[in-house]
Amino acid sequence: MEETHPFSLGWTSWHDRLHRRLLMQPQLLPQGSSLLLAVSGGQDSMALLALLQDLAPLHDWSLSLWHGDHRWHDGSSRIAAELSTWCQQRQLPLQVDQAAPGRLPSEAKARQWRYEQLAQRGREAGADVVTGHTASDRAETMLLQLARGSDLAGLAVLPSVRPLSREGPQLRRPLLHLQRDETLQICRDLALSIWEDPSNQSPGFARNRIRHEVLPVLEELHPSSTQRMSDLAERVSQVRDVRTELSQMALDVLQSAAGLDRRGLGALSSATRRLLLAQWLQQQGVPPLPASQLDELSRRLESGAPGGAADLAGSWQLSWKEGELVLRQREEEH
Repeated sequence: MEETHPFSLGWTSWHDRLHRRLLMQPQLLPQGSSLLLAVSGGQDSMALLALLQDLAPLHDWSLSLWHGDHRWHDGSSRIAAELSTWCQQRQLPLQVDQAAPGRLPSEAKARQWRYEQLAQRGREAGADVVTGHTASDRAETMLLQLARGSDLAGLAVLPSVRPLSREGPQLRRPLLHLQRDETLQICRDLALSIWEDPSNQSPGFARNRIRHEVLPVLEELHPSSTQRMSDLAERVSQVRDVRTELSQMALDVLQSAAGLDRRGLGALSSATRRLLLAQWLQQQGVPPLPASQLDELSRRLESGAPGGAADLAGSWQLSWKEGELVLRQREEEH
């Protein structure tokens, strides 16, 4: 891997573009932050690493790096080893976690493992986690959610900043103003090595088919549609946050000694009742309910409807009569 040191090629338009974005939106990567960068070796994360390494002195960041070896393919350990060597040659601290063979049979399981590891490492380091997600990633996710029948909240995909876990750290995505072809160009302009995960080309993953078959057609029909979809996801995320805050104010009013005021809840519109019910149940620790079950519960809780009960996921039971809505968790049967 003989190449020019990637962080000595001077200030580029890419640096300027990100620097100006951070000056206008300092909440994305606050000054003086400790940041743990998730580096897969792909073009997005390598572009992220190069830009943040060069901008760090201007923003007083402390950077450390993390790589997760999912062991999905035979070359994953080689990629981890080569990336480690590359970072070591540049005095960049890289921590590598390796999954057990066969432990991550699906994309969803791999994502869960990755974020769990990042949350743990972030807490240990007292650092927020930063990923190289782009507008292309967000557009892909939004299309997948639409196709699956998501509601409004499900379209608020890949927000710029969100808690990675209840205990922290924050997850930050500063490259959502870029598209995938731009991160590739950054890597070329800065002479960066790239380690491509072969699973990114597999048509067996729905996301790859969206990436290689759907988005190119949409871009041909409507240039810059990827960025517009990404921007829409950000606006939906803001709407969701506002809605959550207002819903919490309503729940505070409806709170009762036993649970919720059923009469007050029943007097609201079906859509509002459904929204408040979903948020309240989530706060109590109930696993997410299917949309059809939430619709049915909302209907059964309207004013004038008889008392009743419903079994929920996680051994929870919701019951109501007269003016009270009560939630209890049943003891597990052994």
